[in-house]
Amino acid sequence: MTTEHLVDDRSRVPLRTMANKVPEVTVYFWIIKVLTTGMGETASDLLARVLGPIPAVGLGGLALAVSLAVQFAVRRYIAWVYWTAVVMVSVFGTMAADVLHVGLGVPYALSTPFFLVVLAGVFALWYAVERTLSIHGIRTRRREIFYWAAVLATFALGTAAGDLTATAGLGYLGSVVLFAVAICLPALAHRGGALNAVAAFWTAYVVTRPLGASLADWMAVGHARGGLGLGLAPVTLAWTAAIACFVGYLAVSHRDTARPDQV
Repeated sequence: MTTEHLVDDRSRVPLRTMANKVPEVTVYFWIIKVLTTGMGETASDLLARVLGPIPAVGLGGLALAVSLAVQFAVRRYIAWVYWTAVVMVSVFGTMAADVLHVGLGVPYALSTPFFLVVLAGVFALWYAVERTLSIHGIRTRRREIFYWAAVLATFALGTAAGDLTATAGLGYLGSVVLFAVAICLPALAHRGGALNAVAAFWTAYVVTRPLGASLADWMAVGHARGGLGLGLAPVTLAWTAAIACFVGYLAVSHRDTARPDQV
């Protein structure tokens, strides 16, 4: 599924305040998206362990606010600005889900449907106002706000869902297999005509979160918990380096920017 499948008529309105603020949906988009989810999971856990939960949440919230402020300030898509914001959303989205569970004692079986309702509410309001959920026309401030609200909700939902399956008997590796299969279903449904492109995109987008987080957790946690025991810090650094390499490549090659016929 690529960006050209996500075009809608309303995204072609004559009045545009800025260039599209999100990247073209290519294979690089999905690779980096999964990497950010895993990196956000282990980075959040690492910060909470080193700094303590409350300072970690405060630092994560501040970093998120700064990264989003920069993203909103630019007038077009810039690879490192956009993906830095996604990384910070990943870190803080993990913290939001963990605060409900660890800090407030809310079980994942309740937080998962709660975040699902939150996401549905964001989508409902977005569609009611804009009549589209396509990411191809994020050219106005209002659409950009809806977009990032949806992104934050998907990260929180995916975190809770991944932790739910991991603690419900599947374990981390079992969760990786489950979500690896699940992420293929929207594409298959779209190809079969059972799901439109926008719905397929957002469904897959949600699943990337538990997929990446479960994979990173499996790599980081000890053997006693069914993992490889590589540790939070090494996994966080390795996934961060991978993100930097891919984003650096896109910043130079512009392989994820819209073609002239899509502008």
